[in-house]
Amino acid sequence: MDKCELCQPPVYPIVWKNSKFRIIEIDDSSYSAYYRVEHIQHIKEMTDLDESERDELMKVVFIVESAIKIYYKPDKINLASLGNLTPHVHWHVIPRFYDDNHFPGSIWSEQKKFKKTKISDQVRKKINSFIIKKLN
Repeated sequence: MDKCELCQPPVYPIVWKNSKFRIIEIDDSSYSAYYRVEHIQHIKEMTDLDESERDELMKVVFIVESAIKIYYKPDKINLASLGNLTPHVHWHVIPRFYDDNHFPGSIWSEQKKFKKTKISDQVRKKINSFIIKKLN
């Protein structure tokens, strides 16, 4: 695929990376502590991965989810792997609150309001440190 966004160097900060996966912190003014776990190689479907690699990927996703849950304390966390516009294996890990801009819809649904969110530097550092510690 010529113009796959995820095959390019990421525009957002890389929190952690190994030879297969990377964790990106998405800068979204409506959703603080929004992360994306990306497979580095251009792979289209989860079933294109062997079982051990799928397990490894989901371990990474669950560590990111745990970090957000522990330190940011959202009402809910959405895990999403759609890939319709970007057919490249990746998972969105999105903290949700009952009063967020799209609730109860997905963050890609029609926005009901516009409220900016801001995570403190202290909480961001705790989330990122937890992820790095668990994965190194």
